[in-house]
Amino acid sequence: MFSRFVFGLGLLSATALVHPALAADARALQIFVSKDKQSLTVYDGEEVIATSKVSTGKPGHTTPSGIFSVIEKQKYHESNLYSAAPMPYMQRLTWSGIALHESNSVPRYPASHGCVRMPGAFAKQLYKMTGMGVPVVITDAEIRPEQITHPTLFRPEMPEPAPLLSDVVLRPAIGDQPIQVAMNEISMPRLQPQSIIDPVNDEPVRILITRRSQRDDIIDLQDNLASLGFEVGKADGLLGPATVQAIGDFKAQHPLDPASNKSLVSDALFEAVAAAAGKGKPANGVLLVRRGFRPVMQATVTIDDPALALGTHFFTAYNVDTDSGSADWLGVTLANPLTSKTMKRLGISRLESSIISGTPIEDALSRISIPEDTRRKIGEMLVTGSTVTISDTGIGTETGEGTDFITVTRG
Repeated sequence: MFSRFVFGLGLLSATALVHPALAADARALQIFVSKDKQSLTVYDGEEVIATSKVSTGKPGHTTPSGIFSVIEKQKYHESNLYSAAPMPYMQRLTWSGIALHESNSVPRYPASHGCVRMPGAFAKQLYKMTGMGVPVVITDAEIRPEQITHPTLFRPEMPEPAPLLSDVVLRPAIGDQPIQVAMNEISMPRLQPQSIIDPVNDEPVRILITRRSQRDDIIDLQDNLASLGFEVGKADGLLGPATVQAIGDFKAQHPLDPASNKSLVSDALFEAVAAAAGKGKPANGVLLVRRGFRPVMQATVTIDDPALALGTHFFTAYNVDTDSGSADWLGVTLANPLTSKTMKRLGISRLESSIISGTPIEDALSRISIPEDTRRKIGEMLVTGSTVTISDTGIGTETGEGTDFITVTRG
């Protein structure tokens, strides 16, 4: 942890700095920007280690709220959008042009074209403190991370060692001769030297838990229809003519409840096709993992009571100890209002869990069931600084090549 010596005037101070050399593990850093307070706060775990005033986007150029991370750093950068305006100590948050950077004009009210402006001395110091991928949470109203304990959150596990001679059969020797290894030299390739445990990768993982998209559901539907002998064309998640015909042919053979035939596809159709194909009830959630700005894993999860919104929640792991299998987690809930159109698309009819009141984080975590093999794989990758985002709205358009998961709650 950082030293608790903060040149502290509190969260409302103009600038409070801590020297980055005091860092014990920079992966535990988080940056929170409050648009109503026009302030930036740096946390190391639960501890505030630096604060500053900022200026966010003015009307017409509002800084988006949401969950971001630093995806590029440049000591000197010029704007590609606004007449090559200088942006020293730039830390990019999106490829569409949002960043943290130094400015000579930080009046502590919204004044930028969308970026987060910081005073010069603070911008330089923050640049030294952060690494690539440090989370940046921008909110309309000020929030702060709080310790969360819940069985759904992940715990570290030791990676399973690679097997040695796993395909070799031992046979007893004759008489007093030592035991020998029986090998077929023709079919058995020569064993190459290899490490028992893969080299340690201490880069944090980024985990997104969200609802499966309709395209995911349709791909499963196409795969299941194809396994039943229906011609669906390519399993691409699109309702093309072949897939539409296959759905009609299936319904003719397996009549559904009349209420389920009001639309071409429905939950009842997905379940009926899956059952006919010998599959269980289709999963309604997905867990995605990125590391080093690249996707590394995907798995299905189950979300209980899917008509109720999950809300948007963000968690960061710190004090991760593989030897003891323990980790501390910090969490926040972000306001994320959904339009009626988005709710209809996602099959959401109730929003109360996304309101910041009661225990929305615990409620959301308790509704998510993660398979044990998925938990184990993530546990093997878990290190300090790893994060989990829970969101109803899926992968945002800002998420792409060279980014972590970006969740925009107000843009």
